[in-house]
Amino acid sequence: MTTDTKTTSSAPYLLALQAARKSYNVGQPSEVEVLHGVDLHVQAGEFVALVGPSGSGKSTLLNILGLLERMSAGSYCLQGQETSQLNDEGLTLLRRQSLGFVFQFHHLLPAFTALENVTLPALMAQGVVTSQDKARATELLKAVGLAQALHKKPSELSGGMQQRVAIARALVHQPPLVLADEPTGNLDTQSSQDVFSLLRDIHASQGTAFLIVTHDPSMAQRCDRLVEVVDGKIAQDTHTQV
Repeated sequence: MTTDTKTTSSAPYLLALQAARKSYNVGQPSEVEVLHGVDLHVQAGEFVALVGPSGSGKSTLLNILGLLERMSAGSYCLQGQETSQLNDEGLTLLRRQSLGFVFQFHHLLPAFTALENVTLPALMAQGVVTSQDKARATELLKAVGLAQALHKKPSELSGGMQQRVAIARALVHQPPLVLADEPTGNLDTQSSQDVFSLLRDIHASQGTAFLIVTHDPSMAQRCDRLVEVVDGKIAQDTHTQV
């Protein structure tokens, strides 16, 4: 593994993945291991690109970091909590508290307005949307440039605008870390630039950590750190010059 020589901060890790392995079809003739002892650490406030060829294991890695899949072996601490000790309910609670998600496809509910989509995490967590939740969602939609689109449905918004709604939704509960899986992969060039610039602005203004999966080399180089996954292992982990 290639690493740079920059001195790292003494701040505690936001996430710490140690010797992570993941196998599918365990015990069957078709058993295959896709992650082979992966170590990955991310500190609070980092802006990290996760890259690698198709089939390299980065999607599986992101699913494990997002508490959507369990490891076959290894240790994963998120905000100091060892996740392997948690049951499904505990994982769901930690996921809600610690993580925001942005995907290539925004997954907005078509019958909901932009404001309703952004308050959806509160509705799912609490069973009700409070006035404070609505105020926070409104503030975020204004921050991402959608002050005039609060009550519009996804079909009334461009692809870039829909992704901005998805970003606001990911941030509404103020997570310390956002996992973004190809967040600009379904957008045109200008919208991609705009959305990436928005993520950088949020990082700068709020200190939110981002881990972004991307196939775009130019975008990866605009992140502060680049982690490359090849054949289920970390092949490179360097700081970029931005």
